Amino acid sequence: MSHVSKVRLTLEYDGTDYVGWQWQPNGPSIQGAIEAALERLLKKPVRVSASGRTDAGVHALGQTATFVPPFELPLRAYVAGLTSILPRDIAVIDACHVPDDFDARRSALGKRYRYRVLNRPQRSPLRRRHRWEVFQPLDVDAMARAVQPLLGRHDFSAFRASNCEAKSPVKLLTRADIRREDDEVTLEFVGDGFLKQMVRNIVGTLVEVGLHRRQPESVAATLQSLDRREAGPTAPPQGLFLVEVFYKPVEGLPARSCRT
Repeated sequence: MSHVSKVRLTLEYDGTDYVGWQWQPNGPSIQGAIEAALERLLKKPVRVSASGRTDAGVHALGQTATFVPPFELPLRAYVAGLTSILPRDIAVIDACHVPDDFDARRSALGKRYRYRVLNRPQRSPLRRRHRWEVFQPLDVDAMARAVQPLLGRHDFSAFRASNCEAKSPVKLLTRADIRREDDEVTLEFVGDGFLKQMVRNIVGTLVEVGLHRRQPESVAATLQSLDRREAGPTAPPQGLFLVEVFYKPVEGLPARSCRT
């Protein structure tokens, strides 16, 4: 019997109408939609594993998921064929082969998240599903100063959800950029890993700084407190995007191997 290569998918999705990545009894999940589409394509049930669980309402531009198909198919069958079966708010944007020991979560070197805030006095019917709408003016310079102490390797317990299952709260944050363009404020975070709701809790705290409800210097003290009660509210999910998952290059595989 010939060897069947493990496949890695890169996925884009609008998480608005889903309970999150993981299967849940209370509504449709991204994982459920992908596994149902794969079963239609391959005529057999297939289980997929992702780089991490995005929460209900969170979006992705570059989520990754792996599975072992029951037989070989051209990679284009997953990019074009699987996408044609999936709901319109989920798409496969790339597919490639990875080694058998590749794990979408454990093999990841880091992730990049983007959070988008619409900052104007009026609500936006067109952008409300993909932005946090903050109607009072935000002081972006104060927010940019406040985030600097979070860079580096720290215990992020103060920004960790109470039901987070991560073994360690210590993470390395290598990038934290905040910029305004017209009526939108974009916050970008890169790190070696993120705790449950860590980005949303950081954003909620920074928005309080931007609204002058707390001082920029207080964020460093919040980090050191290790106390979730010291941080701001959890920002709503619709502004958050998983942009990219980083991996080592892999070589020597059949057909096209993943480049990054």
